Amino acid sequence: MVQIGFVLDSRDPEALAPFWAAALGYVVVGSVENYVLLLPDGGEGPKLLIQRVPEGKTVKNRMHLDMEVADLQETASKLTFLGATRLHEEVLEEHNCCWIVMADPEGNEFCVCCSEEG
Repeated sequence: MVQIGFVLDSRDPEALAPFWAAALGYVVVGSVENYVLLLPDGGEGPKLLIQRVPEGKTVKNRMHLDMEVADLQETASKLTFLGATRLHEEVLEEHNCCWIVMADPEGNEFCVCCSEEG
């Protein structure tokens, strides 16, 4: 069995961690040197480790998170309130799915997704 975890580069992990904790329903477990660890709040799911790097984000992510949610617009509004930015105003649709492309406070892209069937 393989357990998956995600590592996100950041100029300021301590400042970025509260955004991702609120966005994902995670809790900040703690930090050591260049790292801040987030885990699901009472549930199961992958760990998220935010690691300090010296450089800022300059190009599009090679991999990003998709957040599958019941209410696309409500979630996008909540994330915008928390500090995210909508990168496209329109809702994109393809293969019976719809999504909004967003970025966290440091510019890391992610999508808020829902199924047209759900």
